[in-house]
Amino acid sequence: MIDLRPETGQAEPPARTFAPSVVRYIKLGRGGQWTDQALDQGIIPFGYPKIEHPICMKGDWALARQQLAQMGRRSGGVSNGLRELREFYELPNDALWVTCARGHFWWAFADGGVVEIEHPLPGGPTRYRSTRAGWSNTDLNGEPLTVRSLSSALTSTANYQMTICAVKKANYLLARIRGEVDPLRTKAAALIKDQRNLASQMICQLDWRDFETLIDLIFARGGWQRQSAVGGNQADVDMVLTQPITNEVAWVQVKTRSTQAELDDYVRRFHNDGSFHRCFFIYHSAPKVLRMPDSVDLHLWTAERVADAAIEAGLFRWLIERMH
Repeated sequence: MIDLRPETGQAEPPARTFAPSVVRYIKLGRGGQWTDQALDQGIIPFGYPKIEHPICMKGDWALARQQLAQMGRRSGGVSNGLRELREFYELPNDALWVTCARGHFWWAFADGGVVEIEHPLPGGPTRYRSTRAGWSNTDLNGEPLTVRSLSSALTSTANYQMTICAVKKANYLLARIRGEVDPLRTKAAALIKDQRNLASQMICQLDWRDFETLIDLIFARGGWQRQSAVGGNQADVDMVLTQPITNEVAWVQVKTRSTQAELDDYVRRFHNDGSFHRCFFIYHSAPKVLRMPDSVDLHLWTAERVADAAIEAGLFRWLIERMH
């Protein structure tokens, strides 16, 4: 297993030595109420206030079972409670503890045995295990382990009703912590990159009519509503769009070819007008890369950015049909 303490040295690459003996999910209190304490203090907290700590330390599980039964638990609840107590007290330091909090999956290794809290707060933990190096919410390469980036088959473990449980997708979780990439994911990423490159090339071949139509379709599928005709003889703007959810009004200028001087001129016009919330300047070709001032209300779309938006909007086939 990996040892994250500073004094361990770097004898082997971390991913090859990250091999916990077992993986257990643990809830950080009812509704996650111990989350801040656990993450900030680097501890693995645990409850069961009516089960005496010395009994568990001695391994007198028959007496612990009696105390669980005296709490009014049914036989199934007694068995599950006893299992949780035994695992919390007896799992070795190379067991991996994981939990879900603050939109991330966190992991830690215990360091030593269980410590009793002498004067626990009402509703607080009654005992804990220290962690070797605190809780981590990143993989071994430093990438965040966000809930949205992980399989729902793993993150659904957080719905477990008791405190400690096995992780069905343990191998998947360990692979993600090691920073390993599934071969299918790598292949899919390569296909997406190829699709984006193809879309960019096709976009650069569009004439101004088809290019304006594509931009109109992208915004329409994104929930924007056009309040003006597309293109035509409008002096300063190709499209005026409104977003009904946020009540924003957007100024959209579409160019097949453009220059930095032209972009700067339209940004000046946008600021002078003052009646729009956002400015989108969209082009697919230029003699050199265009730059727009860094501002939340200014958006510069290149052919690559248009390609991403077109693919997300389901317009890749539309692009193919425009190729002769």
